[in-house]
Amino acid sequence: MNVLVVHGPNLNLLGTREPGIYGVLTLDRINEEISALAEELGCSVSFFQSNSEGAIIDAIQQACGACDGILINPAAYTHTSVAIRDALTAVALPVVEVHLSNIHRREEFRHHSFIAPVAVGQIAGFGADSYLLGLRALFTYIKKEIVAKA
Repeated sequence: MNVLVVHGPNLNLLGTREPGIYGVLTLDRINEEISALAEELGCSVSFFQSNSEGAIIDAIQQACGACDGILINPAAYTHTSVAIRDALTAVALPVVEVHLSNIHRREEFRHHSFIAPVAVGQIAGFGADSYLLGLRALFTYIKKEIVAKA
């Protein structure tokens, strides 16, 4: 099983960007934790981060046929990008949306997600653990889907 992990805009600044909201772990450290969990679960992960909406869409499209699911933190694009939502719908892979902060406890404009309606689930507010919880959930979902198709 192969999972694409997509990190959206400004996540490359983790560790220094608003640590009171996003924590002190760097993106590299979060990726290391995700990789360790993936190894424990017996799946592989590939990582992609971009501040560009188009590049994120390209990565999602390239996952079709190469990945079994997508773990995505669309960051600010959560609230603005119909195009990323459409790309996720088009590739028809299971998707779990994750956020470091609890977007529902923040500014009103952050409460809406264009991604949530096309995702199998959303995990928010647990810092870097949101990614780990999301990977576990996605892995379990895909395994159940494989068994159901067998």
